[in-house]
Amino acid sequence: MTASPVTPQKSRSSLRAWFGDDRLRRLFANAGILLGGKTVNAIAGLAGLAIAARALGVEQFGVLVLIHTFTQTIGEIAKFQSWQAVLRYGTPALNEGRIGDFQRLLRFTAYLDGWSAVAGTVLSVALAWMLGASLGWPADLMPAALVYVTSVLFMVQATPTGILRLIDRFDILSVQSTLGAIIRMLGGGIAWVMGGGIVAFLVAWYVATAIAGLYLIIKGWSELRKRGLLDGYRWRGDGKPMSHGFDGVWGFVWSTNFSSTLELAYTHIGTLAVGWMLGPREAALFRIARQLGEALAKPAKLLIPAIYPELSRMIEARQFAEMRSLIQRSALLAGAGAMLALVICWFIGEIGLRLIVGEEFVPAWPVMMWLVAAAVVGIWSFPLEPVMVSAGEAHKALIVRIWTTALYIPVLLACIHWFDLLGAGWARMFSAILVLVAFLIPVVRWFRQRMAEERQKA
Repeated sequence: MTASPVTPQKSRSSLRAWFGDDRLRRLFANAGILLGGKTVNAIAGLAGLAIAARALGVEQFGVLVLIHTFTQTIGEIAKFQSWQAVLRYGTPALNEGRIGDFQRLLRFTAYLDGWSAVAGTVLSVALAWMLGASLGWPADLMPAALVYVTSVLFMVQATPTGILRLIDRFDILSVQSTLGAIIRMLGGGIAWVMGGGIVAFLVAWYVATAIAGLYLIIKGWSELRKRGLLDGYRWRGDGKPMSHGFDGVWGFVWSTNFSSTLELAYTHIGTLAVGWMLGPREAALFRIARQLGEALAKPAKLLIPAIYPELSRMIEARQFAEMRSLIQRSALLAGAGAMLALVICWFIGEIGLRLIVGEEFVPAWPVMMWLVAAAVVGIWSFPLEPVMVSAGEAHKALIVRIWTTALYIPVLLACIHWFDLLGAGWARMFSAILVLVAFLIPVVRWFRQRMAEERQKA
């Protein structure tokens, strides 16, 4: 028996169905909105780094990078990923018209943000005082560095982020993501023209962080007010515990916070480890390599924040078959785009380094290629962790993060010790493959269980 031939008409019909899914279009549309901002953000970010690198030189730029990366690290450690709680618990509350419960949830996550911002600021100052010398910060720069690390206070804006994602105002998030980069670029340009040193750049970068953080907070709450979702809102509450009606919310926020903290091993910790073991010069090279490499792979990564609202809606509606189809197609499209970015990096990466930041940063090209390749692997797997978190399996995602990080960090340190800067790139590639496999297995198992349950109900 011969198979029926696939006619061109059927192929075109299949393609229309494949790309015609409203959810897939909305996912890429929201990611596209973010891409508009991130494109400007990437250009402004690279320009800001290039200005700082050319103005300060590789050693001083390395010190600036280490201070900034240290501050970002503490901010991420202190920050609860309460935006995920806003999506996870806020979606059903709004769908069912439970405005009081929704407001209680916002009160809960806003208090988490506030307390973690204060705790993070105190922690950043204390740790900077103790560890600054070990990271190569000059003694005469310590007062300015101690002031700079208080910018952690403006990095904790998870609740407004969740609000804007929940109501599909990705355009505001797009503007906010560019605001800090543009101010950092302009402020750095002024510092360079006026002959300012590293302290002038610290001032410019601090102002950029503060303005971008305050903008997001103001816009998030004003959007709720426009929709009447803050009518009757009281900070003192309604007499019920703030977590009342949200079963497992404490475990959820602790799990997502710890999971995001572990994720730092794949971002900021790499720069700090290189700086600690090899010095500010190598930290500067690694930071530039990571910035340029991630800029090429950034468009596909924007699907991660855009997919969370879609997954929350589909899980609420128990549309598991459609959900599986969505993540398969989105991963395929994102992976194809990431592979293109890798090819581009191979051909123009070294030239780009020379043109953007100067000849002394060209040695960053080999490690940049490995970092881009690792990012490509990560993009292929981008929907896996969001599926687990959105499905209430955040604790399992946390377990995956714990053991993969526990394997990655010693590999990172050993590779840096044995192979210097290039070893950091090899370690990152190892971790990307490890995380892909580690998340794929439980996600496949989860879908099989859900599909079996639906078949039994039918």
